[in-house]
Amino acid sequence: MTAPTVLLADDHGAIRAGLRIMLEAQGITVVGEAADGDVAVRNAAALRPDVVLMDLRMPGRDGISATREIVERGLGDVLVLTSFDEDDLVFGAIRAGAVGFLLKTVDAPALAQAVRAVAAGEGALDPRVTRRALAAVAQSAMPSVPVSRRGEFSDLTVREQEVLDGILQGWSNAQLAARLRISVPTVKTHVSNVLTKLGARSRSHAAALVRGREG
Repeated sequence: MTAPTVLLADDHGAIRAGLRIMLEAQGITVVGEAADGDVAVRNAAALRPDVVLMDLRMPGRDGISATREIVERGLGDVLVLTSFDEDDLVFGAIRAGAVGFLLKTVDAPALAQAVRAVAAGEGALDPRVTRRALAAVAQSAMPSVPVSRRGEFSDLTVREQEVLDGILQGWSNAQLAARLRISVPTVKTHVSNVLTKLGARSRSHAAALVRGREG
């Protein structure tokens, strides 16, 4: 299996160096670094990493704004590194489309596992921030989906509906590809189309929108 590629975005050089050592020791490929949000976006566009490991507090352009542009442009999935005292920033990052959240105290094996999960199309969430993150998702899910019930999405193709059903089941891109007998890049294209049509910022946001409509 090809090692996931990662872009490190943090304004502290020592932290970036430590993260690089941790990830590379676990077989993860670090393709670049960024000390602020603008550089993170530019390097994500140039390097197209599987995962952007994003700090939220950075001088100049912050991690939330950078996350939003990276997600909107499809430049990579964003895995956030956060602290206990950053609830508002965590909520903002969820709304911006981040798909994973870890505390900065994470150890190397857990960090590598989270990176691999996000690269495979799944989410990653430290149990200690789960309650706050779920509350943020619920807030983000308030806009309604313009459909009568799940299974009747007039704007979705049959294949996109199948992909949406897989998202609701929590399947990764690799699992979707195997079950639908299509390639992972094709799955990613369908997922992107589904998110666009639903007006969702992430897979978890799409699931929250659909389930909120069903309820």
